[in-house]
Amino acid sequence: MTLSALDNATTENFADRLLDILNAGALSLMVSIGHRSGLFDAMAAMPPADCEEIARCAGLDERYVREWLAAMVTGRIVTYHAGTETYYLPPAHAASLTRLSSPDNLAVMAQAVPFLGGLEDRILKCFKTGRGLTYDAYTPRFHQIMAEDSAQTVVAVLHEMILPLVPGLVARLRRGIDVLDIGCGAGRALIAMAEAFPLSRFFGYELCAEAVRQARMEIADRRLSNISVMRQDAATMPDRGAYDLVTAFDAIHDQADPAGVLAKVHTALREGGTFLMQDTAASSRLDRNLDHPAGPLLYAISTMHCLPVSLGYGGPGLGAMWGREAARAMLAEAGFDKVSVRQLPHDMANEFYVAPKLAAAND
Repeated sequence: MTLSALDNATTENFADRLLDILNAGALSLMVSIGHRSGLFDAMAAMPPADCEEIARCAGLDERYVREWLAAMVTGRIVTYHAGTETYYLPPAHAASLTRLSSPDNLAVMAQAVPFLGGLEDRILKCFKTGRGLTYDAYTPRFHQIMAEDSAQTVVAVLHEMILPLVPGLVARLRRGIDVLDIGCGAGRALIAMAEAFPLSRFFGYELCAEAVRQARMEIADRRLSNISVMRQDAATMPDRGAYDLVTAFDAIHDQADPAGVLAKVHTALREGGTFLMQDTAASSRLDRNLDHPAGPLLYAISTMHCLPVSLGYGGPGLGAMWGREAARAMLAEAGFDKVSVRQLPHDMANEFYVAPKLAAAND
């Protein structure tokens, strides 16, 4: 093969791959619409049906549904029988696309693609200035997406998989302990624990005012008296030896002062208490993330949200893919000498750090 032929073949192969990327990006938008409109949920409960039946079942306009279905068919997500003009969502596909399939519903995160795409102009300015954005740029839609994702990746498996990662924790929660959740968002994890363990006391810190408002409304609606949420920068929290458990679900890398927050967590824990931290499952080294199944998605979300938010509040800009090597080092610097890292079978994007505060440690 001549150099010219090799170059032509390489160019054509990359052009084909780029077209696949563009098609996948377009399908991400369509998957988001299918999730938000309820079309996937409707089709999962239906036998093969024509467009009018699907639109009627979902309560939507037939013409728009027909065009959306065309994208789904050509994207090999929905099957189509030309003879009967009927469409069908195979159960194997529905298992990753419907609300009933939680926590395996990947359509939830598809919503982030069109939303973050709408911030492109503002992010481009950040590229030029090196500055960031505040939470106001993402409120309320992005926080709603993250709350929905948290509901299926954290809340749905909280009692069965996450809390048991800390030996003896469930029994202690039943007896009554003090718990703090950092970056609690709309408070879904806290609320789930407060309902399940009425003898324990739960506190949430969150910087986004809109998320705090949503959490307080939900707490009031459920008439919970063992939980409170307040707007508080975790890096300046005054607590000392106040909690038996501190949690942080996918929140530390966004902080303006992540090292300071981890140090404050260590101070806020009682001796024998535990810090349970969920964060991105990745290496701190790019070369070790080349085969990460969600690598491009996570780096893109980091570029569009995690990095600008951290920089927007004067932070170091760790990014979502700061990785387990950096996380371990920062936890050790904060005083956590014994840390174990666990990953749950349903969640390829996150892992959990279990960091006890040893009795011999001094702040």
